[in-house]
Amino acid sequence: MVTRIRRYAQIVDVLGKYGFGIGLERLFPGRARFRLPTGGKAPETSTVYERIRLTLEELGPTFVKFGQIMSTRMELLPPEMIVQLKKLQDHAKPLPFSEVRAVLEENCLNLEDWFSEIDEIPVASASIAQVHRAVLKDGTTVALKVQRPGIPEIIETDIGVLQSMAERIEIVFPETRVYNPSGMVQDFAQQIVKELDFTRDARNMDRMTRNFREVPGVRFPKVYWQYSSAHVLVMEFIEGVRIDDREAMIEAGLDPHAIGVRGFQTYLKMIFEDGFFHGDPHPGNLLVTKEGEIVFLDFGIVGILRPEKRQNFINLLFALVNDDIELLLRSLESFGIVIAEQDRESLRDDLYIMMHDFGGGEEESVSQFNFQLMVNELTDSMRRHQLKVPMNLMLLLKVFVMVLDVGIALDPKFNFGKETSPYLMKLADSHTLSSAYVKRASMSMLEAIDAFFDMPRNLNLMLRRLSTGTFKLEIVDTDLNKFTMALDKASDKLMIGLVVASLVVGSSLVLLASPLSMPREILWIAILGYTAAVLCGFYAIYHVIFLKFRLER
Repeated sequence: MVTRIRRYAQIVDVLGKYGFGIGLERLFPGRARFRLPTGGKAPETSTVYERIRLTLEELGPTFVKFGQIMSTRMELLPPEMIVQLKKLQDHAKPLPFSEVRAVLEENCLNLEDWFSEIDEIPVASASIAQVHRAVLKDGTTVALKVQRPGIPEIIETDIGVLQSMAERIEIVFPETRVYNPSGMVQDFAQQIVKELDFTRDARNMDRMTRNFREVPGVRFPKVYWQYSSAHVLVMEFIEGVRIDDREAMIEAGLDPHAIGVRGFQTYLKMIFEDGFFHGDPHPGNLLVTKEGEIVFLDFGIVGILRPEKRQNFINLLFALVNDDIELLLRSLESFGIVIAEQDRESLRDDLYIMMHDFGGGEEESVSQFNFQLMVNELTDSMRRHQLKVPMNLMLLLKVFVMVLDVGIALDPKFNFGKETSPYLMKLADSHTLSSAYVKRASMSMLEAIDAFFDMPRNLNLMLRRLSTGTFKLEIVDTDLNKFTMALDKASDKLMIGLVVASLVVGSSLVLLASPLSMPREILWIAILGYTAAVLCGFYAIYHVIFLKFRLER
């Protein structure tokens, strides 16, 4: 609890530094005034979204990761904010090697026997882990990915703070409930907890290696399981240049266009054939070796698609390329997006305008199709209609846009439609996804046949029960239930009225009798009964009149 209070004070300090103190005061009235001294003057910035980015960077790894994941929610957040969130870099000041070595000694049982050399200067340093070059005893060069000490506790505390802030946002700003801030934090918590387990990262890497074992030009680092644990990952060390470094590729004698096309086709295979794809394809996670191989790094975020979801995404792409509004609507609904009936026509109009502005049309070649602008307009439409979009669809769209950005960086003439349409046609011609659908169709056919053959037996059973009087028909009617409840209330009131009338009559008879010859106790009981009856009567009259007035309103 003390840790959370201290962390809250730090967050208040940073938010105040970047000009968000007023908003925090509305969320937590009174408490936002008690702040730690600011660490200095905030740099001059032009927009509120830029200040949001700087705030997240200063708040540390949890908030940086949260911002990175929120950068995929293009259907929820303004485009200007998405641009700033995409600039978030998961970097951090390197830890002293003494702290790194402490983690290694705790997780590697035979550190001195396993490694002959460990470079103390990290190759890369991120908020959750940093990577060091090392050499095994047999001379193999490996990469050591070491988790920062204490990071799980920091993230756990920050998630608690984020959750409380999300709950307060929903209370103070009810209009934000449609975006489900608490649900966003819960999704983020599940994702970042997975990233903290390096064995999951290693399993994802091994699975990718199996999926691409027969595909040339694509490479994934080998995992050395015997040296790895949940907090230390030992993998093959591969040297290369960032995939967006076009000049370095040209100097090495490589063709940037061919590499861009290969990378794009690799993602098409991941998504449509394997249903298992790398979920964070920013240029820092994609390297190109001097031999021209594309190397994929960091598998903390992956996407998984069932066969029917793959088919749904294929339908969505076909709808976008071919200007098919009805197919696009059906594809969105197949992903679980609920479109209210009163919004359907206006959404259909928005999609028609979008396709008219950015689509290929009948007179233009599909090569002119602009996927990025289409996705931006599609997400704008979903945001205007407050549609709740599942995370897997937004991750798919984000991955496509990021891969397309890399392709354009390598070759400004890189064209989405030209590269995608032949692949989609090949999938349709080769029936790549047909096996799963054949299986589902077969099961549906068998169920229909079983139901058909069971029909005579079920009909005979129903007739037999009718003839013997054992057939029971249950009718559930909410209006009938309400009528029954009304009768019960009326009978209760009638019974109370009879009791009150009896008290009045009985007490009146007692009072009319000779009061002098009657014991004082009986007299007081009669007076009390008469008074109680009168009060109950007045209350009943008031209740009936008030209830009638309320119903008439």
